[in-house]
Amino acid sequence: MEYVYAALILNEAGEELNEDNITAVLDAAGVDVEESRVKALVAALEDVDIEEAIETAAAVPAAGGAAAAGAADTADDGDDAEEADEADAAEEEEEDEDDEADGEGLGNLFG
Repeated sequence: MEYVYAALILNEAGEELNEDNITAVLDAAGVDVEESRVKALVAALEDVDIEEAIETAAAVPAAGGAAAAGAADTADDGDDAEEADEADAAEEEEEDEDDEADGEGLGNLFG
């Protein structure tokens, strides 16, 4: 992941994404740089518009949430709406549990 982060940092700074720049960022971060991984990353990002990719990635969760909300709104009668509300509540509870479980170990990383 640190290789991708280096590319994102360079993109944000308006610097060219090349092997030397990525290697410099990784070196500055104390990463043991593998030259083959740097070359592969540069080659993979050659024809990629990073800004467009970020915007597309950011739009995906919003579209998924809107589709779920739209599905709940289109219930025809009260029973269907009630079932949809129960399903939404169950999904939210499940997501909350997942969020709690994901964060449990993070405190141990930082003391």
